[in-house]
Parts: sequence; C-alpha cells; structure tokens
Amino acid sequence: MAQVLDLEQSLLLLELEPPFDKRAVQQARRRMAKRWHPDIAPPGKQIEHERHLKAINEAADQLESLAEGSRGGKVSKNAVRASAAAAREARAEAGRRAYEEEQARRAYDSEKKKHDPFGAQVPDHSVVHKYARCLSYPEWGVGTVEGIYFTGEGDDVQQWARAKFGVGVRTVPAGSLQFVDFSKPDPGAERVQRFVTAAQHALAEGDFDIAAKRLIYARDAAPADPVVLRLLTLSFWQAGNLEAAGRSVRDWARAEPDRPAPHRYASRIYADMRAIDLAAEAADRAAARAPGDADAWERVGRLRLQLFQREAAIAALDKARRLGPSLDGLLDLATAYTLAGDVGGEVSATDQATKQHGDSVEAWTRHTFALARTDRTTEAIGAAERALKLGAGEEVKELLARLKDTLPRVLPEAQPAV
Repeated sequence: MAQVLDLEQSLLLLELEPPFDKRAVQQARRRMAKRWHPDIAPPGKQIEHERHLKAINEAADQLESLAEGSRGGKVSKNAVRASAAAAREARAEAGRRAYEEEQARRAYDSEKKKHDPFGAQVPDHSVVHKYARCLSYPEWGVGTVEGIYFTGEGDDVQQWARAKFGVGVRTVPAGSLQFVDFSKPDPGAERVQRFVTAAQHALAEGDFDIAAKRLIYARDAAPADPVVLRLLTLSFWQAGNLEAAGRSVRDWARAEPDRPAPHRYASRIYADMRAIDLAAEAADRAAARAPGDADAWERVGRLRLQLFQREAAIAALDKARRLGPSLDGLLDLATAYTLAGDVGGEVSATDQATKQHGDSVEAWTRHTFALARTDRTTEAIGAAERALKLGAGEEVKELLARLKDTLPRVLPEAQPAV
C-alpha cells in the first residue's frame, strides 16, 4: 500500500496544482479513479491498480480535510510551499537519524565480533574473583569478569576471559588478568607499572596529552623514577607543553645527575623555548658528561654561535673536529672562523669537508668562496669548477667568471721573422 507522507506528495499523486479547494480535490479524485480503476487494469496488474487507487483516495481525503480547515476554503501556494519545506526537512532528519542508527549498529556488531566472540556462549568455567585488571591494557581500568572460555585441544588449549571494562566488553587471555582485592591497597611499584604501560600505549597512538596525564600519576607514585621522568619529559615535549617539559627534564636531571641524556633533552627543549642561553648551558653539561661525543660538542658550538660567542663556538666545534666531525659540524666551524675573521681557519675547515665529503655540493661551494678570499685564485677556480660539476648554483658560476677575470693575461710568443 502506498503511503502518503506529506502535502506535496499528495498533490503529486492527484496531479493537482495549488491553490486548490475541496471541489478541485474531488474532481482530481474522480479523474484519477477513472485512470487507475482495477476494472481497466491489464491482466495481472489489478493488485497494483488497487494499491494505487487506495493511495489516491487517502491523499484526496487528506487534501479535502485541509481545504475545509483553511481560510476561505482554499489552500494557497505559500501554504503548500511551507508545508513541503517542513516535510523535506523532516524527511532529511529522519534519514540522518536512520543512517546514524545503522552506522552505530554496524559499529556495535563489528566491535562485538572483534572483542566479544564468546558473547553468545555459556562460560566453560565460572570465576570466584569477579573484578580484575588487564595488565596489557591497564588504561581500561577495573573490569567485571563474566566468564572463562577454552579453545583448542591437547597442548594447544588457550584460556580466555570475557570481561566488561569501561571501554566495553573485551575478550583477553586469562593470564593477562590481575584480579583485584579492594580490601588491600595496591603496591606502589604495580601502580607505576600500570600507568607507564598505559602511557606507552598512548605514545604509540600519538596521544601525547593522555600519555602525560597518565605519567603524572606514575610520577606521584615514584617521584625519582628516571624511566617515568624520561617518558613524562618526552610526552610534554611532543604535546607542545614546553614549560612542563622543562620542569620535568630538570627533575630527570636531578634523578640521573651523571648521565648526559637529560641534559641533551634539556638543551633541545630550551632551544624550542627560544631560551638559547639555557640551551647552551645544558649542552655544555651534556658534553661534559660525554666528552667523546662529537655530536654533543657540535651542538654546543652551534648554540654558542647563536649567542655570538665566536671563541667558545670555535673551541667546541674544534673538539668535535678532532673526535670525528660531520659535514654540518665542519661547515659550522668554517662559519665561526668567518665571523672571527680567520680566513685561514675557514679554508682549513672547508678543505677538510671536501676531503671527507667529496660529493657534497655545499662543501665545495663553501670551499670555493673561502679560497676566493685568499690569493689562491687557481685553487679557487678548480674548486668552483668541481662545485659546478656537482650541480652548484648561479652564484658559483658568477664567482668563477670573476675569478677568471682576475688571472693575469699572458701574451702569445712573437713569431720569428721570415
């Protein structure tokens, strides 16, 4: 049976245009009844004609009742338009709710299939202790154990527990549960481990704010635990809470005063806070605790360069140079020598960079400009040509042209007279 939903559909069914009154509806009813009467239906189509005629009569009854209650006995176009708009909005809202309900039902079915495969089965074994935590996912909190189930045979028997947590029903290996006795307080070490595990899950999912909140509880239980303080520092830093990260890294440094790691992290955090002086001091402490780490000395040199402390920067970068410098470290040393006005030191640093990193465009470009500030024009031309072969830019090409112009011109030898 066709179902008339609103005024607009009734008008379409009767092929009637507004404005209309009761007489117009009656005429439309008779006209459509002649067209859709079951007696004139083709063979086998009588039922369809009966259903359509019944819908026509329902639509006509609705429109007649509306016309009788309207002012002047006539329904205007504006009234039809307003009613149609309201009906469309109601249909859209109903469709949206139906879609959301269907999506929620599918999500529930998928969740149940994934996490509750034993939901329709009777437990193989009941439990005495009803409340437990999942040690693998302590962030679920305390759950209610519904039953124990077994799968497999022989030596491959697997024991499962079906438990209801705050996040929903979960089916987990029974061995991963820790039953809770509310009459006894939890040991501090167990609380720390729970919160650290939960925080590591949040870190793996990229939810650094949640990880930091969980680690705060772990820190309250173990204020001097370096593992907790390290993870808390990392969580605050990744979450963008630099002030909290700075406080946490200071606590970490007090817990492990002889290790370079907390001071290395402190240097990077202070640099992100634009506190370059504090970053340089932390980098000094990290380098002092790891004197054989070339990267630590390079970081000290770069931070001292930002503070325009040329001598301190040269001293730190030169230590890194003796330990095993990187390309960036050598070029930073060259920059420090340039700022100090030491062209010889700059040439020495860039020369070492080209020898250790012979395929580096940047190294040959910097070496070219360093040689150009000396009287070693021929060597500068050779370095420029090498840089251009590696793909240097226009500035090297222009410099090469200027260097060639400075070379003395040699006149050709005179030809003997015939």
